[in-house]
Amino acid sequence: MAVIDKALVRRRFERQLEAYSEHALVQVGMAEKLARLVADRLPGRKAQRVFEIGAGSGLLTAALLSNVQIASLYANDIAPGSRAMVEDVALRHGGTLSGFLEGDAEQLETPPVGLDLLVSGATVQWFEDLPGFIGRMAGSIKPGGLLAFSSFGPENMKEIAELASVGLSYHTLDAIQEMSGSDYEVLFAEEECSVLDFPDPGAVLRHISRTGVNGIEQRTWTGARLRAFSSAYHERFSSCRGVQLTYHALYLVMRRR
Repeated sequence: MAVIDKALVRRRFERQLEAYSEHALVQVGMAEKLARLVADRLPGRKAQRVFEIGAGSGLLTAALLSNVQIASLYANDIAPGSRAMVEDVALRHGGTLSGFLEGDAEQLETPPVGLDLLVSGATVQWFEDLPGFIGRMAGSIKPGGLLAFSSFGPENMKEIAELASVGLSYHTLDAIQEMSGSDYEVLFAEEECSVLDFPDPGAVLRHISRTGVNGIEQRTWTGARLRAFSSAYHERFSSCRGVQLTYHALYLVMRRR
């Protein structure tokens, strides 16, 4: 399993928050889809208390507020700069942020309780103990409330994992469903793969850097390493438009029993 340096993850996401929405094309689509999935399963598309984990630049916040009428919205992110961005997004979509909890979501001591919805977009793949998190959050969600999140599966960025020997240890969709245990009923579970094209391997690396998802890569990209990587990438993963990068998205919506 990859060792995740949470401090490094925080610094790299913090640096890229302003540009995240521009470059995180897959994550934008994932946020919009997750918001629709949630809205379709909330009575009247309304929720009194909502807590968003890993709010980042507010992609999912905006999608939620466009699809769900929320009375009290709470948010969390590991990057301190997220607070101002999410507050601004909420105001622009006719809502307000009731509270912001800064820090590693796995270490939160007093998350909001009595939640109608606990939601997270493309964040839980960074968690070291996802089963433990899912179990603990059952205490924050009221019976009948929803736990909904998107994540990534084992095929995600497989090109980088193969050539650079770096990547997260992703859970399968089936494994995550098993983590729900007796506390939740799985209402929706789906996975999908998409492939992005880039002009060259350097553009792939810039894309990964600009979306902050290089939080476990600690080695320096020397000229020799970059040349070897580029040559192998062209050889193994060329496309008609240059080279390809795979995204493997997962979606889960569960109801608290």
